[in-house]
Amino acid sequence: MGIEAVYRNTYTVGYSDVDFLKCLKCSKLFEYFQDTASEDVKRLGAGVDTLAEKYSVAWVLTRIRVEFARIPELNESITVATWPHPPGKMEFGRDFKVCGEDGDAIIRAVSTWVLIDTKTRELRRSDYIHMEHPEFIAEHALDTRPGKLRPLGKPEPVYRKVVGYSDVDFNGHINNSRYIDYIMDCFPVESHRQYMLKAIEVNYIKEAFPGDTLLLCREIPDDGDGTVYIEGVNEEDGKPCFKARIWVRPRQGAV
Repeated sequence: MGIEAVYRNTYTVGYSDVDFLKCLKCSKLFEYFQDTASEDVKRLGAGVDTLAEKYSVAWVLTRIRVEFARIPELNESITVATWPHPPGKMEFGRDFKVCGEDGDAIIRAVSTWVLIDTKTRELRRSDYIHMEHPEFIAEHALDTRPGKLRPLGKPEPVYRKVVGYSDVDFNGHINNSRYIDYIMDCFPVESHRQYMLKAIEVNYIKEAFPGDTLLLCREIPDDGDGTVYIEGVNEEDGKPCFKARIWVRPRQGAV
């Protein structure tokens, strides 16, 4: 019997997982994705510890697109399913689907991961490591693949963020989920009260480390189509660490 293609984790949304509206924070969702993916690759023989000890490499998320039918709420039980796709020369594709208690999909995501050398910070080819592969399934969580993001004009500065202890993960750089908090902090609380996420897409471009200062910039198109472009630029070299685009819709009952 072969390895199951789909790996699942069930979470109960707790108080530390939600925002002031008792809805699951997007950054926490990204943590669910990361933890579930980490458990899956461990099952496939390419877990975090194995890669570090045997190959001196680490998994790094480079692109992700997430689409929301609705946002899970406090005390809700949700199941995060993930499955890999055949790797390319440098990249590993991985999809996610989040289902509510009734089994209906409420969140779908597609992502791209790479291997980075923990000493040189250079990328490694996908065949650099040995990894068991399940019988791949053709299903994709979304028809749209995450692409290269760029602003339409010149994004305007919103705030500065100095990277500190709470931002850094076991790889020594900012964890992908922390960037999501930076993105959400580009909007006042009142905006979160009035609008909710319909989709988010992120390009993770360049690592940021403790002591770095990021300038968070935002571009809201004049046509008011519900999309916002956001980027985090390292002030030292002026280069973006990440680029993101979000799509929002009015929250039900918002005045």
